[in-house]
Amino acid sequence: MLIDLGIKKLITFAGNYYTFYIYPIIDIMDVHIKRFEMPDGKVIELETGKLARQADGSVILKVGNTMILATVCSKSEISPDIDFFPLSVEYQEKFASAGKIPGSFFKREMRASEYEILICRLVDRALRPMFPEDYRADTQVMLYLISSEEGVLPDAYCGLAASAAIMASNIPFNGPISEVRVARVGGKFIINPTRTELESADLDIIVAGSTTSIVMVEGEMKEVSEEDMLAAIKVAHEGIIVQCEAQIAFAAEIKKSLSKREYTTPAQDEDLRKQVTAATHEAMVEIAKRGIANKQERKKLFKEVKENFLATLSDEVKEEKKKLLKTYLEDTEYYAVREAILKHRIRLDGRGLEEVRPIWCEVDYLPTTHGSALFTRGETQSLTTVTLGTKLDEQMIDGAVFEGYSKLMLNYNFPGFSTGEVKPVRGLSRREVGHGNLALRAIKPMVPQAPENPYTIRIVSDILESNGSSSMATVCAATLALLDAGVQVKKPVSGIAMGLITDESGDFAVLSDILGDEDHLGDMDFKVAGTRDGITACQMDIKVQGLSFEILLKALAQAKNGRLHILGEMNKALDAPRSDYKGHAPRFEQIIIPRELIGSVIGPGGKIIQEIQRESGATIVLTEVDNNGVVDIFAKTKEAVDMAMGRVKGIIAQPEVGEVYTGKIKSILDFGAFVEFMPGKEGLLHISEIDWNRVEKVQDVLTEGEMIEVKLVEVDKKTNKFKLSRKVLLPKPVKQ
Repeated sequence: MLIDLGIKKLITFAGNYYTFYIYPIIDIMDVHIKRFEMPDGKVIELETGKLARQADGSVILKVGNTMILATVCSKSEISPDIDFFPLSVEYQEKFASAGKIPGSFFKREMRASEYEILICRLVDRALRPMFPEDYRADTQVMLYLISSEEGVLPDAYCGLAASAAIMASNIPFNGPISEVRVARVGGKFIINPTRTELESADLDIIVAGSTTSIVMVEGEMKEVSEEDMLAAIKVAHEGIIVQCEAQIAFAAEIKKSLSKREYTTPAQDEDLRKQVTAATHEAMVEIAKRGIANKQERKKLFKEVKENFLATLSDEVKEEKKKLLKTYLEDTEYYAVREAILKHRIRLDGRGLEEVRPIWCEVDYLPTTHGSALFTRGETQSLTTVTLGTKLDEQMIDGAVFEGYSKLMLNYNFPGFSTGEVKPVRGLSRREVGHGNLALRAIKPMVPQAPENPYTIRIVSDILESNGSSSMATVCAATLALLDAGVQVKKPVSGIAMGLITDESGDFAVLSDILGDEDHLGDMDFKVAGTRDGITACQMDIKVQGLSFEILLKALAQAKNGRLHILGEMNKALDAPRSDYKGHAPRFEQIIIPRELIGSVIGPGGKIIQEIQRESGATIVLTEVDNNGVVDIFAKTKEAVDMAMGRVKGIIAQPEVGEVYTGKIKSILDFGAFVEFMPGKEGLLHISEIDWNRVEKVQDVLTEGEMIEVKLVEVDKKTNKFKLSRKVLLPKPVKQ
């Protein structure tokens, strides 16, 4: 980019004065580009110094014609009241990147879609563990999809772009990290597949990591084994290492990144820390070792220890050291719980490391829903409903990358009362979006598609109690609710959350079915869902900088045992789909009709199809698929479906010469009557075909609206007119 510093000059020409400027050209761009090749030959480019130069760090990532702008800004001032790392990640897809205009009323990019929120979460969870533990500066990462090549999936590249932007800055960071997608197509693992390749994959995971370890995993599978999943993660790590090494080389060329900024760490009082630890640690370890299952009771006992210690201090010290006291007391509880688990192998609620909390389930709990289930595991409870709808209830997806319709939806709700808290209701949270998506991915492979399942299905999980692993409780409750609704689920799905406690010596403990406190105080939250035959979804977050494959393998094996145990408990409530839907659930039938008959069913201006819906009470959806008409008929009762189906079949049925029909006399003329012998089809019953005896006036024998039997005796191939006869169905008089 060039900047103009004009020098004013005056010249004369033809007696007039003219002003002009001399511009010395100064190049102020400091552009750095790093291109590198992945093992499969795909070329990725990182560029900095051209766009968004006032950000602390900015990078353009290019893959083919797909471009992602990643920026990072971090405040230099740190609030003394902040005791956590305030990181926020935002991702937005520009519709112009794909040559589209937003479909919303305002015709502009609005609040983040669920898909965009899920990408924000993927990046956030990978970056967060890699910042220094004592870094408290408000930090924002922003990602824009500014050019989108069809088939290239941007979500797998956002982690790389964000990490590269931080590496190109002077912000303290223990990275780099990167993310890659791994899919298995035809038995072969592919890194960052195209959308077309992904459609035929039986495994789809996004893995984040550093050069030495894994920090995040999320994805869905079609009943893969633990060994196959671990193999996919190892393939992903190979790609991650290539991308991380490229970032290191990239950052080494950028002057700003070579010297990381200094930052202020929170003031400490080591004497006070030692005083807190000496006075409360052993008491807290004893509480942790007591194995108290009730969360509120445990919380009360820990609180009493803290209050008893605070009572020994003067009011001046408590006021002056208020924040530090809170931090040190929480730290003491943190280490006490971890000591009880690592040293004594005792968990907070008294369970063994691999033991699952008590489970009880109930189906058909809500009598007016199409399907419902109550799943309770320890102090975590989900009340889940299933609603069956028509094609008109499908969810429309309008995005820059993805667009279309979804017939399976899962909504996850997490109200404040589930943890005994007062929490304002301010709309959907990112946590709810993420947990709902994970549960949906877990059960989706087991829900049959059309034509086996013609319904649009909405699943809603309301968390009524929460003490760890509410998303996995949602998986279990959703499975039971689907079975209760009569949806012919291929296999039941259950889920479990695994935890991890480690220390500096390398000792570790993998925990099955973690509590909320074990999640908060532990080093890992690894959710695994699947059937008895394999994994269908997983999500792993860690708080330490990396996870070894040894721990990962043990966690997967332990998760399988827990998953099978939970399935056994679920089977006690309902072990197979009900043979039929509930009496008040909508009924459905489908018929395929020739393309040329679509207009006959719809009628002029929709007259016929509207009449059928009005008279039967059914909902009819007609779509064209593969040069055929697909007619879906939904109604509250089987009788209504049968009535509508009969009308449709009547319209599409082809009249056959020689067949006898019961028809309605539509009109009477001097030369005969017109009879509707099939829906939408009328034929002429000539006066000579009414009776064997001579008929002088049609009205003497027939009346309008009368139902009579007629035989189709001829079809004029040129005019497609139908000739009917009544007399051939009557006994022929014997000649005298």
